[in-house]
Amino acid sequence: MTTANTPVLHPDLTSAQRDCLDALPLTGNHVVSGPPGSGKSLLAAHRAVHLSLTGRPTFLISRSNLLRQLLRGTLQGLTVPGAPVDAATGYTWIHRHFGHDAPRAEDGWFDWTELTRRAAATLGEDDAATPHLVIDEGQDLPQGFYRLVRLAAASVTVFADECQRLTETNSTLAEITDALGRSTARVEITGNHRNTREIASLAEHFRTGGSRPEIPLRSGALPVVRHYAAVKDLADDIAAMAGRQPRQRIGVIVNRLPTAADLMRRLERAGLAHEPQLYSSAASSGRYRDLDLARPGVVLVHRASAKGLDFDTVVIADAESDSADDPTSATVRMAYYVMITRARERLVLGWQGSRLPRHLEGLEGWVRTR
Repeated sequence: MTTANTPVLHPDLTSAQRDCLDALPLTGNHVVSGPPGSGKSLLAAHRAVHLSLTGRPTFLISRSNLLRQLLRGTLQGLTVPGAPVDAATGYTWIHRHFGHDAPRAEDGWFDWTELTRRAAATLGEDDAATPHLVIDEGQDLPQGFYRLVRLAAASVTVFADECQRLTETNSTLAEITDALGRSTARVEITGNHRNTREIASLAEHFRTGGSRPEIPLRSGALPVVRHYAAVKDLADDIAAMAGRQPRQRIGVIVNRLPTAADLMRRLERAGLAHEPQLYSSAASSGRYRDLDLARPGVVLVHRASAKGLDFDTVVIADAESDSADDPTSATVRMAYYVMITRARERLVLGWQGSRLPRHLEGLEGWVRTR
């Protein structure tokens, strides 16, 4: 089995990204950190392809099913015949590895202690089938998961950013490293290849912790804080954006599911060039579960599923839903940091009500108000 590095030049990666990828040995555990826009998801897909060339089963894992769909699409253009990579959620991989009767815990995850005991009991029994795991947005998985895969995987490579921890069961970089073992190597990738300078600068206002990332040189329009009298006005504005930008992807991020459903109904009647898409984690299959994230048009998604995605234009649809929360809280700031950094070119922070939400106050210089 090959254990040396296998440098592969990929034209869609920057020189820094290629250097990061080629410097990772094909053995051992690794934690790769970087800010939004640094290319972690793309690197994760490339890393998984590299590891698959060793002949072991290889999985590219995320917590979010919507991110899994995006990663699956990325892999389709990268995988090598005879060395497939399977994109899976953490839940799906555990069910495949331990069976659908894997013991569950009260928090909705699994009984990590029992699963770790099972992994330890079978350690080395079928070494050739022990998989490589590559994990994207790894900060969203709990520490128990990493203690488990330390025993259940041949190697674990985690791509993460602890400034984007939106889930209740999350892990810091230090916690991930500690759970994977003292020999785990830490790597950092820098740069922001997604956002404009204006969008990245606004995101900095909301960032919590971590070192200050590089601000992109590419410039664009100032983000807009826009008041809407009603959902109808919001839907009309989104439809107008789609009409002006028929070849671009518009991500509408909501906090309230009824708002998403209302917007979907209105946009379906708006006669858009491309049928709008709505993602619902409650759907088991069908049009609200399986999306085409590569095609142009409007995609409505809850903020909990927005991690790892990117769009030409992002509309944060219901900022007023956070009005009652402390605007300085890490939860609010981290949520807006994640949502803002999904935007490549344009950003709209929309709100309804009689008073500007407190967390949108004091943004003069970073945004235009309409």
